Amino acid sequence: MPASDLTHAALAGDSPEALPYGPFDPLRHRTLDHGCRQWLEEQTGLSLRFLEQLYTFGSQNRDPRELFGGPRVVSVAYLGLTQEAPVEGSGDATWRDWYGFLPWEDWRNGRPAVMDTVIRPHLRAWVDQAPDAEQRQRRQERVEAAFGADPASGLDPVRSLDRYELLYEARLVPEALRDEVEQARAANLLPPAPDPVRMVAASHLGHPLSVDNRRILASALGRLRGKLAYRPVVFDLLPATFTLLQLQRVVEALFGTCLHKQNFRRTITNMDLVEPTGSQETTGRGRPAELYRFRREALLERRTVGIGVPMAQG
Repeated sequence: MPASDLTHAALAGDSPEALPYGPFDPLRHRTLDHGCRQWLEEQTGLSLRFLEQLYTFGSQNRDPRELFGGPRVVSVAYLGLTQEAPVEGSGDATWRDWYGFLPWEDWRNGRPAVMDTVIRPHLRAWVDQAPDAEQRQRRQERVEAAFGADPASGLDPVRSLDRYELLYEARLVPEALRDEVEQARAANLLPPAPDPVRMVAASHLGHPLSVDNRRILASALGRLRGKLAYRPVVFDLLPATFTLLQLQRVVEALFGTCLHKQNFRRTITNMDLVEPTGSQETTGRGRPAELYRFRREALLERRTVGIGVPMAQG
């Protein structure tokens, strides 16, 4: 459903889109990790190059069906990395850009317009609506920690979950409005009257996902960005040989920011993370680019092997 088609009635239902998932079967799966890999391969046809447990999500009513007598749903979420490849399998899966779900995190083309047209004005109103001065101060501190003290501030890329949680609590994302309707229905109350202002805001704040899947996605994005500071996981998203421009584009996509080409190359060279292969890229236009590979000896030479965490500036 296009974001512009959001209606109060539609918010009462759950989004049909979800992250890949499946139940753990102790007879079929040797471990939780094995179950995750097997479900993903069955539903998407993809095998993971990197996998680690992210977090266990089990908050009350995270699945709205619990409000109507359904069971508590506990999900053990995983962060997995693989190269982009054709998707197949039983899950009717497709590749999606995660910034379509978290648009405020993408600063590659400068400061996202949604920051100034939607997020900051609505968060200012949310702060002003606090019931007393103490709570007003707490709300303001949360806004500044998540989105910066003023429009000129950069964003800490690792705090992606804090930003989503704040937008949810301020009732600006579609899932918050959906859950508000479901809670009223479960209590046999009339749903709250549609708030046109929040409806418009929600229509600009990314595609919703089923239950709390966007919260899981924001958690995974923050974990991955933080991990890049001390682990070379970016190379799990690249082929065995790559150009420095390809490496830069992947790093920019992960952090949601644009990097200075020469500074990036100087940083990578000084860190001694890659080595030239002696070959050049034969496809594409213009001058052939030199091909590099990840220098695995770096893992043995020092404890921390990462590329740092650039601030998102715009």
